[in-house]
Amino acid sequence: MHDQNFKNLIIDYPREALTFFAKEEVDEDLTQARIIPIRQEQLKQRLGERFRELDTPLLVEWPDGRREAILFVIEEETQSNRFSIHRLAHYCLDMADLMKTERVIPVVIFLNSGIRQDSLCLGGDRQHYLNFCYIVCDLKQHSAADHQDSGNIIARLNLPNMQYPKQQRLQIYSAAHLGLVQLEPDLNKQSKYIDFIDYYADLSEQEIIEYRTHYLNEEDETMGLAQILRQEGKLEGKLEGKLEGKLEGKLEGRQEECIALASRLLRRKFGIQPELEQSLGQLQAFPAEKLEDLIEALFDWVEINDFTQWLKQQLAESN
Repeated sequence: MHDQNFKNLIIDYPREALTFFAKEEVDEDLTQARIIPIRQEQLKQRLGERFRELDTPLLVEWPDGRREAILFVIEEETQSNRFSIHRLAHYCLDMADLMKTERVIPVVIFLNSGIRQDSLCLGGDRQHYLNFCYIVCDLKQHSAADHQDSGNIIARLNLPNMQYPKQQRLQIYSAAHLGLVQLEPDLNKQSKYIDFIDYYADLSEQEIIEYRTHYLNEEDETMGLAQILRQEGKLEGKLEGKLEGKLEGKLEGRQEECIALASRLLRRKFGIQPELEQSLGQLQAFPAEKLEDLIEALFDWVEINDFTQWLKQQLAESN
């Protein structure tokens, strides 16, 4: 789940991801660079299934020739003690062979701090024959206070994953939401990454109530979030943060708003994954009334196949 969440994040915001996760190697503006995701599906046949969980490779090229192309290999690791530097080194060597380059930069994002091996040295008594290390981005070692006003959307979305005093939990949560609203104009992406923030913040029911009371009702800049939430669905009553809750009130608004709300609920229930993202595009074919039926039905679904079967049935009936 975490691996897929971060893959989506990096692919959607590659420049911001490299600037934040690999700042040691990104010492200039990347706006003139061309960043090409190397699709995982193309790599499986060459590298084998055992490396599947590692790769989010980004090839960075400069069309004006100012720098030679660099391949960034980014891995997310939830638990430090499960990280294998040997596996990462093997993967990077295979990637270098596949892409015919020696300019490979490995980056590892750790969600949780812990004991890990930061370098690897192979050799004998006389000489070292292989020295390998990687860029470390230990999110828990980042101070959320240092990034809560950042203009980098990757930093803002990851505020809940950083270090902060417990009493500032809702303030950090609000700063993450506000950053999303300010830095991402696309409503569909806003809906997608509101779920990312909520997933990693993991607020309790009491904290959700407190947040709504003390943040969403204030007449200040945080009202931008309330406006976005209304644009997602315009619910009369409240839609509780947990999918097991009941849908209260009646969904109103335009088709675009219905699609945004349905997409958010589906991502929350099934997670952010390629199969779901591909299917969501088909929602454009349905009027708002049909999307209301979808939103009510999804509370009873157990797996993503329930959603895809519903789509097939509705598309068949419309034809």
